[in-house]
Amino acid sequence: MLQFIDLKQDKLLATVIDGKLSEEEIELLHAKIHEILETNNKLRWYFEMNDFDGWSAKGFWEDLKMDSKHASDYEKIAMVGDSEWQDWMTQLMKPFTNADIKFFEIEEKERAKKWIQL
Repeated sequence: MLQFIDLKQDKLLATVIDGKLSEEEIELLHAKIHEILETNNKLRWYFEMNDFDGWSAKGFWEDLKMDSKHASDYEKIAMVGDSEWQDWMTQLMKPFTNADIKFFEIEEKERAKKWIQL
């Protein structure tokens, strides 16, 4: 399940994800990214993962295509989660974007929210 949270900053996308992202949720997420980029040249993303199980197969492919189009549009990404593979995923993303990407443990989510807004 995808939830958007308001951290009161124009170029900031803040999401909380529980479980597996569906194709429809990925489309909604991409629409939000485009909405922010219409008025801002860069995007910051707070991405909190609770029991995150990844994407549906088709959703993963759509997400991969979208991310490659917008790799240079991200300024900062805060990945928040509680498992090693989520930290590993954060490290894997770094060569594909100029964004400042950091992984935070779920207990550090308030620190992550402050960091993404600076």
